[in-house]
Amino acid sequence: MATVPEYFGSLVFDDRVMKANLPAKVYESQRKTIDEGAQLDISVANAVAAAMKDWAVANGATHYTHWFQPLTGITAEKHDSFISPSPDGGVIMEFSGKELIKGEPDASSFPSGGLRATFEARGYTAWDPTSYAFIKGKTLCIPTAFCSYGGHALDKKTPLLRSMEALNRQALRILRLFGNDTAKCVRSSVGPEQEYFLITKEMYDQRPDLRFTGRTLFGAKPPKGQEMDDHYFGVVKPRVAAYMEDLNQELWKLGILAKTEHNEVAPAQHELAPIYTTTNIATDHNQLTMEIMQKVAAKHGLVCLLHEKPFAGVNGSGKHNNWSIATDSGQNLLSPGETPYENAQFLLFLCAVIKAVDDYQDLLRLSVATAGNDHRLGANEAPPAVVSIFLGDELSAVLEAIETDSPYAGVEKTQMKLGVDVLPNFNRDTTDRNRTSPFAFTGNKFEFRMLGSSNSIACANIMLNSAVAESLKIYADRLEGAEDFETALHQMIKKTIKDHKHIIFNGNGYDDSWIKEATEKRGLLNYRTTPDCMPHLLDSKNVKMLTEQGVYSEEELKSRCEIMLDNYCKTVIIEANTMVDMAKTQIAPAVEAYTAEVAKSAAAKKALDANLACTYETTLVKKLSALTDRIAAKIGELEEALISLHQASDVETESYFIRDTLLLRMSELRVACDEAETLTAKKYWPFPTYADLLFGVR
Repeated sequence: MATVPEYFGSLVFDDRVMKANLPAKVYESQRKTIDEGAQLDISVANAVAAAMKDWAVANGATHYTHWFQPLTGITAEKHDSFISPSPDGGVIMEFSGKELIKGEPDASSFPSGGLRATFEARGYTAWDPTSYAFIKGKTLCIPTAFCSYGGHALDKKTPLLRSMEALNRQALRILRLFGNDTAKCVRSSVGPEQEYFLITKEMYDQRPDLRFTGRTLFGAKPPKGQEMDDHYFGVVKPRVAAYMEDLNQELWKLGILAKTEHNEVAPAQHELAPIYTTTNIATDHNQLTMEIMQKVAAKHGLVCLLHEKPFAGVNGSGKHNNWSIATDSGQNLLSPGETPYENAQFLLFLCAVIKAVDDYQDLLRLSVATAGNDHRLGANEAPPAVVSIFLGDELSAVLEAIETDSPYAGVEKTQMKLGVDVLPNFNRDTTDRNRTSPFAFTGNKFEFRMLGSSNSIACANIMLNSAVAESLKIYADRLEGAEDFETALHQMIKKTIKDHKHIIFNGNGYDDSWIKEATEKRGLLNYRTTPDCMPHLLDSKNVKMLTEQGVYSEEELKSRCEIMLDNYCKTVIIEANTMVDMAKTQIAPAVEAYTAEVAKSAAAKKALDANLACTYETTLVKKLSALTDRIAAKIGELEEALISLHQASDVETESYFIRDTLLLRMSELRVACDEAETLTAKKYWPFPTYADLLFGVR
């Protein structure tokens, strides 16, 4: 049996494979394209394509696809075989540089937000040589960008690459000011922690809400949830352990650096975390991870739920985006070193992030906005919708000393003494892990914790890269023309701290008093829902920054706003229609049937003894009958709300009606149905309960 180092990356056309299969000059040219963004020559592309095809065929591939990430939030692929006819009636396996570089999928059915007319169906995919090709099944997958016939980006990769280039451009300007003439590029790196639920396929198939929407729309609270915290980091159940083992193997074959796995807080909830890698590759890998998670689950008779809130009353699932920036030589620009007070370069990059997060709170919030994530943000397992930064005691003290021009006394290292001689003593970290903060500094990186578990990480990192690039640009413009660099640098850091310190909060983000302080005293934004925040994408300051940084055109921004609001509306409408169908055809009939059974039981008792009060049965029948009427009324109100949606003149108006009316009607119907579940005999209830779903995997 092969060891992990032997099969790791075995399905990836990575640097090892290229070096072994490409002529030396071709390999050097390809590396220059990857490392420095040099123009790709067609002769190099032809050589790479031939080697890629030979390698893929040798590994069992028969087809290739330009694998891309349209604005659906998932990946897309169109498969073409390598075969070409030969004169003798047979076939040969061919793949050219032209086919590698460019594809032409039909773009007509992908979201465009008005970037193209219906009849303008042609779209283009363009090879991204910075992300390695890989084999999935019997298909060679080539990561690509996706654009319209008019040249507009119709995907998430293109703006991400643009944001990375913007950050690289501005960060290099800053490094040159500090005398670093050797760095060739600066890249952002990400390690996205992925949370998910596992339930049995048998129970999943019995829940229309899970099949159609990915979350339970009904479900009474079980006798036991996560109150005991006994699932968190608990012993992994054998069936789940077998799943995790297979998942790791499949991910490792694809070169995905799956590192950490454990049980999460809620029953049936788990987490997988990878090692950091370049943001573009991390984004590709996370999309693959979500796909492979679901495929491997099916092999084990399980279903992997990636929805942000599949179950009410227990923790939802997030995707913590651990973000940092480093040079091509590996220097982490967010590493404070032993003496952060004296590390001016670190302090400037730190201030750039603080300024970026404060200036563009709205962009960070809307970058994680979905109908699913609206259920999670602000709940006890997720950060609030208010964006703030946690820095910890040491960095907060450093910034205060700089702002006030006072001596920095330092933070004393605290040695942890556990009171047992055989246990080692060690120094406590100077920063805690504030799990309530949306944006926390954790040693040499920032952890952006607002992302939902099903989100592509591209959107959040596009906004983060762009906002930090803008801060660095402002700094570089001022410092490059300064007469006295040291004085100008100190003044700039000091001014940033003074202007933006209100975004720094080291306390409990779950506390209601913080939300009041954040909004009323500090003036921070609190966009609780997708309709609240998404229109702000088109605020003039945001359009100006994103277009000037070259990340989006104004037309592309308008399309994104339209698409995201449309996705929100369609998601909730599907949920509402599913609720109506389940309540009408399954829940109401089940309650009526049980009511009739109880009434029949009472009548039978009366027949035996006319003096029997049948108090239990009579009371239960009254409650169930009243609930049946209430459920019918709430179904009617929800149906009326769905009809009223047709009157909305545009998608923004539609989203507000959904936020203010439709979701309220859905909640009211759920309350009635969940109460009915607690009174209805289990054999009559048409779906697996929360107790079944959350504790069904053994």
